[in-house]
Amino acid sequence: MALQLENISKVAGRETHIYPTDLSLDAGTLNVLLGPTLSGKTSLMRLMAGLDKPATGRVLWNGNDVTGLPVQRRNVAMVYQQFINYPSMSVYENIASPLRLQGLDKASMDRKVREIAELMKLDSMLSRKPLELSGGQQQRCALARALVKGADLVLLDEPLANLDYKLREELRVEIPRFFTESGAIFVYATTEPSEALLLGGNTAAMWEGRVTQFGPTLKVYREPVNATTAQVFSDPPMNFVNVTKAGDKLLFGEGQSALAFGDLLALPDDCYMAGFRPNHLSLVPLDGQVLKFHAEVTVTEITGSETFVHLQHADDAPWVALAHGVHELSIAQMAEVFVDVGNIYFFNAKEELVAVAAATKAA
Repeated sequence: MALQLENISKVAGRETHIYPTDLSLDAGTLNVLLGPTLSGKTSLMRLMAGLDKPATGRVLWNGNDVTGLPVQRRNVAMVYQQFINYPSMSVYENIASPLRLQGLDKASMDRKVREIAELMKLDSMLSRKPLELSGGQQQRCALARALVKGADLVLLDEPLANLDYKLREELRVEIPRFFTESGAIFVYATTEPSEALLLGGNTAAMWEGRVTQFGPTLKVYREPVNATTAQVFSDPPMNFVNVTKAGDKLLFGEGQSALAFGDLLALPDDCYMAGFRPNHLSLVPLDGQVLKFHAEVTVTEITGSETFVHLQHADDAPWVALAHGVHELSIAQMAEVFVDVGNIYFFNAKEELVAVAAATKAA
């Protein structure tokens, strides 16, 4: 069982929502669509489901062209962040509704409903009406109805966004197991890189209607093919600074330099863009081959266990350092920040990844 998108695109008026895209998803896989708001995640899902007709290309299911097949004739389930339930039915009846349409016998239907209700922590609420539930409980009801259906393709559009933290973390652990056991193809949209990493499976990084990279989640995270993918898979976004390769030297701003090593030695002498994640930009000196920069503090965000320090370095785009603990820094003060060269990605003028320092491959 496989879903294939061949040269699929979506156009509305003069706006292109999805540029020509090829994507292949296999049975029993969890596939994350990761990207910011308006990157095209929901539009791509609607094309997969048959809710929208593509401007170009076709959708194949097990090798059969289903591009013109209406969603009612496909075995598809979809849950949006804005959940939908039947208000006049109990939670039990909401969850059971797709099973009734399938003609499932009463005993089997009851077993499936109670199993999924237990997974979604709804087993004590089956007799209630949706409007008697909290927003998070209503979302879990909609999610349970989608999962119990036994669809070949399950599309989840930021389904946990309205849930409290504890339950969201529990379901992030349980859902991948459920996906694998079902044998279906699951597509899960999120704006959060951390959620993609927690879910695992495969990830398609999306930016402005394009899939910039697709593959195993950890590989996409560790080896982004370009700077756009690196930005998508970093929260806060990756920091960038210009660097010149000259012989065995790497020349950065402020007269900072480092010796090239590993894959960096093979780079042609040229100008590159160096990128490093916020958690690799330190407020305290580091061991190893370390660069030291001076940057102006613009904002500090203290969460308790961590502090996000927003910085302005020279003419570069703003930087962010993610530091453990509480750090009280004054706005406009100059701060010393440090980064290990082993945690830097190198991109060429086309913003394509050309070298990955040894440490980043395991980061």
